[in-house]
Amino acid sequence: MRQEGVPKVPERATPGTEADRRWWWAEASIWTERMVSALVDGVKGGKWYSLMDKVIRPTTLEAAWRKVARNAGSAGVDGVSIERFAAGSERYLGELHRALQDGSYRPSPIKRVEIPKGDGRVRPLGIPTVKDRIVQAALKMAIEPIFEVEFPAGKLLLKEGFTHAVDADLQSYFDSIPHDRLVGLVAGSISDSAVLSLVERFLEQDIVKGMASWTPTTGTPQGAVISPLLANLYLHPLDVLMEESGYRMVRYADDLVILCRTEADALAALRLLSDWVSANGLTLHPDKTRVGDSHEAGQGFEFLGYRFEAGRRLVRKKSLKALKDKVRSRTSRSRGDSLERIIADLNPVLRGWYNYFQHARSALFDALDGFVRRRLRAILRKQAKRPGIGRCRADHQRWPNAFFAAHGLFTLYAVPTPARHSR
Repeated sequence: MRQEGVPKVPERATPGTEADRRWWWAEASIWTERMVSALVDGVKGGKWYSLMDKVIRPTTLEAAWRKVARNAGSAGVDGVSIERFAAGSERYLGELHRALQDGSYRPSPIKRVEIPKGDGRVRPLGIPTVKDRIVQAALKMAIEPIFEVEFPAGKLLLKEGFTHAVDADLQSYFDSIPHDRLVGLVAGSISDSAVLSLVERFLEQDIVKGMASWTPTTGTPQGAVISPLLANLYLHPLDVLMEESGYRMVRYADDLVILCRTEADALAALRLLSDWVSANGLTLHPDKTRVGDSHEAGQGFEFLGYRFEAGRRLVRKKSLKALKDKVRSRTSRSRGDSLERIIADLNPVLRGWYNYFQHARSALFDALDGFVRRRLRAILRKQAKRPGIGRCRADHQRWPNAFFAAHGLFTLYAVPTPARHSR
């Protein structure tokens, strides 16, 4: 940001200020009190300058490395794992800083793998190298607040009578985003040529799958640290269009729903959406885009893991299956660990799932708790060299619910919180 004669500001925003409370998540070593104030009040000329120096700071790269390490993940095409990078992190980060500083840094190709989906198909996933994930994380920390301030906060409007929903699905969205238009959107708010060049390099990274290699002309790879931000940015003009047209759209990345009062409004909104999507190089999935009355059974819509139907907020089947699959992977009957260790492995999964889905109906939590305890009883039977899978009355008496609670098992149904109710 170019401002002459501005006095030196502290590295961290003053705790307790209004701007600091709103932007608590922004990296404090980058986003000083003065910069955060500019986010709130608006930057002169509407564009930000001199951001690259903040991206390549050793403190920024160190903070980015910590984020990447926490997220774990596989090694990229260079074979350098999180563990290997950690063993020489000081040297690696120093090399990365110098390469970014002298302009010699170039991203490595992205390793393409395919992740099985529940319907038998696969989802492509790109795995950048640890080095590139760190640079992307540093870039994201520097530019995300600039665009996040523009993204509207949506609220579900079902209780206000907006029950007719346009449930839209953008087909292969992450692979379809036109590069030139996306870079143009970034350039609309940022005039730092080094930052724009870095964004372009990440978009143009070669992709390697087995023996094949190609350079993408569209899209931003799923799995790349910077991809969610760029994908969100590309749809921001759609947010503006819908708001200016009087429609209530709720969106998170490419997951979007338009809520209307009548079927006629919903159909008109769908036409407007279709026109914008076509004009911006994207495609609506013909089989997954529909209009329905969410108060009617069978006409609900799914959004961020929930299903809204017939006046209820449910957990969608895919989200339930994903949780059960995670529990099963940690509770194999042949697992030889102690009960305490297995529970310690399970609790973060259960706690995280509950924190997100706590507004679903509580009867579901009771059923899931029973499922988890049955898995644990089956393990205990196996360790006791007894046949069976832990469903009989004797097993319940030998290992009652209180037994697992005493061993620290997180139970979904018994969590005392005023937040648990259907909304």
